[in-house]
Amino acid sequence: MEFLLLAFAFLFLLGGLLGAIIPGIPGPPLSFIGILLVGSIDAIAFESSFYITIAIVAIVIILIDYYFPIYGTKLMGGTKAGIRGSTIGLVVALFVLPFIGIVLGPFGITGIIIGPFAGAYIGEKLAGTPDEKAWKSAFGSFMGFVAGTFIKIAYAVILIIIAIKELITWLLN
Repeated sequence: MEFLLLAFAFLFLLGGLLGAIIPGIPGPPLSFIGILLVGSIDAIAFESSFYITIAIVAIVIILIDYYFPIYGTKLMGGTKAGIRGSTIGLVVALFVLPFIGIVLGPFGITGIIIGPFAGAYIGEKLAGTPDEKAWKSAFGSFMGFVAGTFIKIAYAVILIIIAIKELITWLLN
């Protein structure tokens, strides 16, 4: 039974790693569930403070993952119009497109990448910003997305390493 539990745990952990890379798959929550499953084995017990810490980290990662494209726009010199555009693009990608049934393809899951990028560019252009600065603002949004992705990958990999370490310790005892 414990091996079946471990199999599911590692499926969730790998799903969390995939979710860190593929927009639309909730990476940090899947990784968290995976480590919960690892810890539910009697011989592998984590402290409750560990669970609380990684849960808080997962929540923070989810929040900053949505904020980073907006911050990237601002960091690359985007105006308030570009920042608003990036925010609107993110909201459209997260809520409007799925609501109208566009979940897959170039406007659904990938909309999470394209939405803030396009929104930042369109916002800048509507404000009369020159092309070069508008593209720079949009690029900042994309770089924010990339930064969020790297943080999610790091979280997933750290939890996988912890799980493997605990598994090896358990098997050697």
